[in-house]
This record gives sequence, C-alpha cells and structure tokens, in this order.
Amino acid sequence: MRANRTVLSLQHKYPDDRNYMHNRLNLTAGQAYRVIKSFVDFDDMVHPVGETWTYEGTNFLPYDDGLTLHVLIDNKAVVYRLQLRKEAQEDIIENFKDYVKPC
Repeated sequence: MRANRTVLSLQHKYPDDRNYMHNRLNLTAGQAYRVIKSFVDFDDMVHPVGETWTYEGTNFLPYDDGLTLHVLIDNKAVVYRLQLRKEAQEDIIENFKDYVKPC
C-alpha cells in the first residue's frame, strides 16, 4: 500500500514527467544554446558562461527527481545531470531560462 501512495504522490507532483520537464525548461530540440549564468550540475561539473551546446532531449527519473539533458558538443553526445531537489539543482531547473539562451 505504501508503494502505491508514493507513486500517486509522484504522479501528482510531476504530471506526464517527460512533457512536464521538457516544457519546464522550455528548450527546443536541435536548437543551440549558450550558458549566460554559470551553474554546477549534479556531477559537480561547472558550466561556465559562454559554454555552448545543442539540445537533443530530456529524460526525467521521478524516483530520484533526476533530470538528464542530452546535448551535442562538437557533434559529440554529452549528458548533463540535474536533480530537482531543493538541496541540489531545483533552483537551476525552475529558472533555467536565466542560465541559458538560444544562440
């Protein structure tokens, strides 16, 4: 019974996870983006101002509140991980438009 309550809670918090997170970041697949405000991702990787990449897609893992950005840098696939938790990158995710802009 507890497992069902957890699942319902996550479904309520993140309706249709993929669309929720994709729309939340407001990124367009195939679009190039430039970092305009430095940030640190889940893996402690610093993304400095001026970093550029092409957005390919997003995956969301509700169990860990994990958000994976799939991007291309110099035509090489790269993955950036963020976590939608207050103690992690929630502020970055919720305000992603303040961190990146289309090129």
